[in-house]
Amino acid sequence: MSQPAIFNIVLVAPEIPGNTGSIGRTCLALGARLHLVRPYGFSLDEKEVRRAGLDYWKHVDLVEYDSIEEVLEKNKPEQIFYFSKKATKPLFEAKFNRGCFLVFGKETAGLDDDLMEKNKERLLTLPIYSDHVRSLNLSNAATAVAYEALRQINFN
Repeated sequence: MSQPAIFNIVLVAPEIPGNTGSIGRTCLALGARLHLVRPYGFSLDEKEVRRAGLDYWKHVDLVEYDSIEEVLEKNKPEQIFYFSKKATKPLFEAKFNRGCFLVFGKETAGLDDDLMEKNKERLLTLPIYSDHVRSLNLSNAATAVAYEALRQINFN
């Protein structure tokens, strides 16, 4: 880790290499650090990760962990938010600060119910207004949240 990140994105047990590669590319573009929590549904060496991250992947500020508890223990975040389609509080009600941690669950199951229950006051969602859409793509959701965090940190 070089300099402090503007903010941090945490992916817990990501399953789709293209999403992780794309989120890594977004992190690099915005000066964010990417934290990956094992197990992954793929190898970081896979072509799909590199394809989505393009030739930028080697420059991504990436840290790997074996559990969300390890992320918390090693970083001691001053501010952390968890994102889920099951949350009721929209992300627009949050006030993001420099260095905050933004945590996303795996594509097929989201975050663990126990983790969400323990962090209800910091659980946010992106609004979905159609009954025909069950959830947003992880990469799209993480990018939307990242740009809102950047807007608040740098432009308010």
